[in-house]
This record gives sequence, structure tokens and C-alpha cells, in this order.
Amino acid sequence: MGSVLQNSPDPAAGDPRRELRADCARCAGLCCVAPAFARSADFAIDKPAGRPCVNLASDDRCTIHPHLRERGFVGCAVFDCFGAGQQTVQVTFAGDDWRREPAVATSMFAVFAVIRQLKELLWYLAESVEKLPAGPLREEVVQVQGATGRLVAAPAADLEALDAAAHRSRVGPLLGAVSEAVREGVSRPGRDRVGADLIGADLTRVNLRGASLRGGYLLGADLRGADLHRTDLLGVDLRGADLCGAQMIDSLFLTQPQVQAARGDRSTRLPALLSRPQHWLGTAP
Repeated sequence: MGSVLQNSPDPAAGDPRRELRADCARCAGLCCVAPAFARSADFAIDKPAGRPCVNLASDDRCTIHPHLRERGFVGCAVFDCFGAGQQTVQVTFAGDDWRREPAVATSMFAVFAVIRQLKELLWYLAESVEKLPAGPLREEVVQVQGATGRLVAAPAADLEALDAAAHRSRVGPLLGAVSEAVREGVSRPGRDRVGADLIGADLTRVNLRGASLRGGYLLGADLRGADLHRTDLLGVDLRGADLCGAQMIDSLFLTQPQVQAARGDRSTRLPALLSRPQHWLGTAP
């Protein structure tokens, strides 16, 4: 993931999402090896799955990390594994990695992809627990959170066989119920735009408070100064969206990759656990 500056020096203590962060020093460059890259606006090269990126050094460090954006690797700058890398290497494979133990490479890469999906889901579930009041819905979320955590801790063979996408689909309606519960009571809420094509749209005068934009396409959209109070942003594509001055401190299901992919400035208000990208300040990738 690209370099970032902390939005808050002391994010919420004890929040389990603090553990859902990449620790590249405890990984083995999995995000630079396991996935395929297709030459595009996000990647300067084609790279097949399972082959190390040409920019990956033997010590598993990216040789162009400070210059990812100008070198054409925006997709790398916005990527976040939610801690799947260190989980895969240090826990699932007990410290082995694909360089020292080539025999585990195929399994390790497959497991990494599964754990990454589960870890992202754990981010949403942890946020749900934080924002819901005590009651049956919160209890259900806690149960699903525990079940998902147990899946993450499963042996490699079980993880390889797991259909992570199907698990996410089963949890989706629960997150939808959380969204409705948290957004309920927002005064003068905006209209829901689930899955809407808002590419390049001028949304500076559109009421988005308490609305669901879940799964929407907001590439290059103008959200300067937007009030995104309790706005559901789960899965929203914010690549190139202008968030300068946007108020997002209590937006729902916002993640670091979404923030990294967008544009913003010092006046953009982010949730405490997210970091302000240095490229917003014109200083880094």
C-alpha cells in the first residue's frame, strides 16, 4: 500500500480494526507475486499470477515504492491486504514463504487471496459492532464476526477449499441491515443510489447524507465539500474522485484503499482509523 500520514495520532484504542493493517515486514511480498497485473492505467506492465513483479527485490521490498504513482503503478499504491499477508506467512504457513519453500507457493498464493477477502469483511463487521447499539442485530454481527475470524484461522487446505466470495455474499444482507439501522434517523436523508453510475458526476450540490451509495461508480466524481454523514460507501469505486473538504468522519464502510484511490486535502475529514494519503498533500505516491 502507498505511504500515508496518520489522520489521527491516536486512533480509537482497542478497536480490532487496528489489527487489520498490513505489516509488510512480516509478509513475503505476496501482493507483488500472487495476483496478476494487466497493463492499464493502474499498472504499467502485464504480470501473470504467481510471478514476482519486476520491481520486487530479493528482500521482498518494492524497489520503486516511493515513486509508484509516477511510474504507473497506481494499483499498487492503493492496495491494502488488511493484514492478510502477515496472517498467511506467519500464521497459516508458520513462517514459511514461497522463496524458501517453493513447494508451498501455489497454496500460499491461493490462501492469501482468500484471507484477504475475509480480512476485509472483518473490517466491516468490526465497524458494525462499533456503531450498533446493544440488541439482536449487534449480537448477530458479533456471531458472524467470530465465525469469520475462525475461518481466517483455519488450516491452509481448508482455506484453499473455501469459497470466500460465497461467504461474503451470505454476509452481505447482514451488512445491509446494519447500514439501514445506522442510517435510520438521519435528518433529511438523501436518495439512495445503490450501484449507480456516477462517473464524473458533479455531486457538490447533491444531498448524500444518510444515503446508500453501495457498489456505486464514482470515478472522477466531484465531491468537494460533500456532507457524507452516515453515507454508506461499501464497495464504492472512488478512483480519482475529488474529496477535498468532504466530511466523511462518520461515513459507513469506508476503507483505506478507497481513500488511497481518491483525491483529497487537509480539510477532508476522515474516520479516526483511516490515514490521510501523502499524495493528497503532493508529497508522495
